[in-house]
Amino acid sequence: MTTRPVTLEQLRADIVALLEEGAGALTDDANLLDMGLDSMRAMNLAMQWDEAGVPLDFIDLAEAPTIAGLWALVRERQAGADS
Repeated sequence: MTTRPVTLEQLRADIVALLEEGAGALTDDANLLDMGLDSMRAMNLAMQWDEAGVPLDFIDLAEAPTIAGLWALVRERQAGADS
């Protein structure tokens, strides 16, 4: 099964959809936990991205709770998957 890489735009859209925030309300350095990303939503995101071929888990989301932090992890993991 071939999966498409997760893009920054897709990552942001996935987060906005779960948090039910307007896209303009989320900056790349906003703490997603403070914006309402609870453990259930974080697990849903992790599972969704894992299905897209990006192995992230709840701990990753807790340790990098910003769009910028998560994007750095996603790029790193996607680059590692290509190797």
